[in-house]
Amino acid sequence: MITATELRTLDVFPERPNTRPSYISAASGLVCVGSHIYVVADDELYLGVFSAGDNEPGRLIRLFAGDLPIVKADRKRQKPDLEAIVFIPAFEEFPCGALLSLGSASRPNRGRGVLLGLDPQGAVSGSPAQVDMAPLLGPLLQALADLNIEGAAVVGGEFLLFQRGNKKHIENAIIHYPLLPVLEAVRGPGTAAIAPSAITRVNLGVIEGVPLCITDAAALPNGDVVFCAVAEDTDDAYLDGRCVGAAIGIVDTTGQLLSLHRLEQPEKVEGISAHMGNDRLDLLLVTDADDPAVPAKLLSASFPL
Repeated sequence: MITATELRTLDVFPERPNTRPSYISAASGLVCVGSHIYVVADDELYLGVFSAGDNEPGRLIRLFAGDLPIVKADRKRQKPDLEAIVFIPAFEEFPCGALLSLGSASRPNRGRGVLLGLDPQGAVSGSPAQVDMAPLLGPLLQALADLNIEGAAVVGGEFLLFQRGNKKHIENAIIHYPLLPVLEAVRGPGTAAIAPSAITRVNLGVIEGVPLCITDAAALPNGDVVFCAVAEDTDDAYLDGRCVGAAIGIVDTTGQLLSLHRLEQPEKVEGISAHMGNDRLDLLLVTDADDPAVPAKLLSASFPL
């Protein structure tokens, strides 16, 4: 068992005071660059930016124009469902790297992506650029039942996406692409469809009869991947369900499960970032309570390697 410790709630300074809650509630992806903690949420049009050095409220960077409905059911239908965010190493006009965030593709309106350049300190530089993810996500609609992309990682020369299963379609999957064609696709329109080079299935077992399914992942320096997973009692990629358990694991890119550790509390963890050192893996995690009245939390955890 792993014990996760709450560090803070993800409170923010609203873009326009009195127009939205002063927190993120449905955190769904996490990446750390320098002293910056970046969080996407599946029911937001913004990126949350937090400092690793203090607990001051974060700030919001608008990713998409417009506003989402307040009513939960209407908001759920219209949201971009951003579920993954990943650091892309330096390439072309991004000498300090970039952040790529993308939707789950679980519905036709959930396949958008956003690319944000970074400066030498890891801060966002310039304006967000919307990205057509159809060249990547389109071919997956035929390859995977109930498509639901929840994580992304860059491992060496590969770009990996992580498919989340559910009770009806229990298979998690790692979807492999060569990195260079993906970078070409995110830099401009008109790219032809990119078929994955491989799709690796991953079975994580069950908790109380509910399958553990991947909710985010992050690359480790040795080429393996650390992931978070939850056992959510739902039959599809759209409806929420009760979270009966959660876990952290390590898998290699062939799909071999190297370790799996249950979380002591059944937190619905949906974002993960990792730092390896001193024979331990130190983690940051973010949560989604599936309740817009409950702020998301930033958690820490660690375990020996």
